[in-house]
Amino acid sequence: MTPTLHSERLEFAPYRTEDEEGFVTLLRNEEVCRWMGQEQVPEEDLRTAFRMMLTHIYPQNLFDVWGLWHEGRYVGHAEVKKTGNVDGHELITALAPDYWGKGLGTEVVRTLLRHAADNLGLKEAYGMVGADNAASLAMAERLGFRHVRDVVGDDGSVTKMVVISTADVP
Repeated sequence: MTPTLHSERLEFAPYRTEDEEGFVTLLRNEEVCRWMGQEQVPEEDLRTAFRMMLTHIYPQNLFDVWGLWHEGRYVGHAEVKKTGNVDGHELITALAPDYWGKGLGTEVVRTLLRHAADNLGLKEAYGMVGADNAASLAMAERLGFRHVRDVVGDDGSVTKMVVISTADVP
């Protein structure tokens, strides 16, 4: 069961039915999609994905996924789940643009890494960062992630695969 987590300024809470609009708005945001390295997904597909979290992912305990809350406001999304790119787990995060540049991304990743180590027993965690996402790449470097390889998409876009030992969590 996905636990509620807390960091200094954020609450990581499993999604509830009433969180659907925030989730859809975040993942329909063009800037958020661009920096996540994904195409914009049709709204109905996002709504289907949201409902799948409530009806499939949580009940079957498939992986941990949270809505991120700051001072009572929905500000983002986070996951820890197995990745198809390597034999391991990936950290996935997305923050609303109004919350960029405030250190919250670093706070999210540190909290996910502590959860991965303490609650999931993971020895390492991966991230996938768009090659053009200088801010996220700099954050990953500051936290101690190391570059594993570049993944080139069908459209020629490049994503940097990075990894960190959970023992190295600052």
